[in-house]
Amino acid sequence: MAFFEMNYQSDALRMGVTVNVILPEGAKHGERYRTLYLLHGLSDDHTTWMRRTSIERYAGEYNIAVVMPGVGRSWYTDTATGAKYLTFVAEELLNVCRGFFGGMSHRREDTWIAGLSMGGYGAMKAALTYPDRFGGAASLSGTLDIADATRRRPMDEWRGIFGFDMDNQGELKGTHHDLFTLAQNLYNEKKVFPGIYLWCGEQDGGHEYSERFSALLNQMAVPHLYESSAGDHSWSYWDIYIQNALRYLSEQLPMAAQ
Repeated sequence: MAFFEMNYQSDALRMGVTVNVILPEGAKHGERYRTLYLLHGLSDDHTTWMRRTSIERYAGEYNIAVVMPGVGRSWYTDTATGAKYLTFVAEELLNVCRGFFGGMSHRREDTWIAGLSMGGYGAMKAALTYPDRFGGAASLSGTLDIADATRRRPMDEWRGIFGFDMDNQGELKGTHHDLFTLAQNLYNEKKVFPGIYLWCGEQDGGHEYSERFSALLNQMAVPHLYESSAGDHSWSYWDIYIQNALRYLSEQLPMAAQ
């Protein structure tokens, strides 16, 4: 595998960004490979997946590219202050990477997105907002109920991201920031869902979010895999279950996306 640190001026964010990229080596001329956009958590950056897991080795096992952007504490959202982080990750970054790295497939079914914690929310938000771009999505310990999370944990920074009044925490329910609403809208519009993988540890404070989101997908008969096990909110588990996510996306996704 080859490793690149890419720095460029983002049009969506109007500033310089840094993105780490893993690419398969030895691809034949004209060969296209699948790509995973891998998102970090709230306190992490574009380097953390490389430093805390064996993602490069796992990418080699599946012969895929992995793109790891840094977005700070943005919640992968086009923020109330005008910074377009969702647009950056789900639109611009795909186009930029495909332009710079010609081996990346442009096909929806070959384009996946995954993340942990804040990144799990971001992965699901991108995939449900742009179902025509992502064939698969995975969340590890994802903060999948953002309305409940903002209500439980008041932070002033929520205002600059989502734009709500700090005296009315939790008003995100039913908006385009709410994953449950995005999923229900896709179902109502009879659009094709991405293949979805979820994992969360039973000792994780956000375990109920994955439980409830999986229950909604079951109610709508949306193909997905939800796994739960003993485990907390830590890298010792994310390093294990990103492997399960890759296995699902590479082996089960063609059936899930039909």
